[in-house]
Amino acid sequence: MKKYFALTVALLSLAGCSLDGNHSDLRQKMAEVKHKPKGQIEPIPTFTPYSPYVYSAAALRSPFIRPVLEADQRLVGRKLDVAPDMNRQRELLERYPFDALSMVGTLSRSGQLWALINDGEGGIHRITVGNYMGKNYGRVVNASSTQLDVLEIVPDGTGGWIERPRALTLEEKEN
Repeated sequence: MKKYFALTVALLSLAGCSLDGNHSDLRQKMAEVKHKPKGQIEPIPTFTPYSPYVYSAAALRSPFIRPVLEADQRLVGRKLDVAPDMNRQRELLERYPFDALSMVGTLSRSGQLWALINDGEGGIHRITVGNYMGKNYGRVVNASSTQLDVLEIVPDGTGGWIERPRALTLEEKEN
């Protein structure tokens, strides 16, 4: 019985909505819309295609590294036979820029002095005379208990190479 009553109420509600079959306001609005002048949809804007930038100064000195001073060039002098050995296998500490490396201690084993180098990423590495470090083909030429002397080979800006001396001193921590 309740189902029939609910169904009857629903049908009467629907019939009540359509009792006024005139819908004049709706027909008037539709007529206005149809009589409006038809416009054109604006075309999709054209974009210039992206052209990638080619960085051509990759082989030159980094702008974040101190430039080679003329005084350093005069001290070392320009040699025509100076060039990095591109055929040798690169060592682990050559992955890091020289400025990121720090000397944190020394070890002496069988009469040979080894410097302990922090790579800036938490790693400590042993290095001695003859090893390489830094991105500019820096070779350790002298080691003492407080300092490493490194000779880097850097571009001179004219297509050649020059040797540049650098030093890495022992860092002392304050208590």
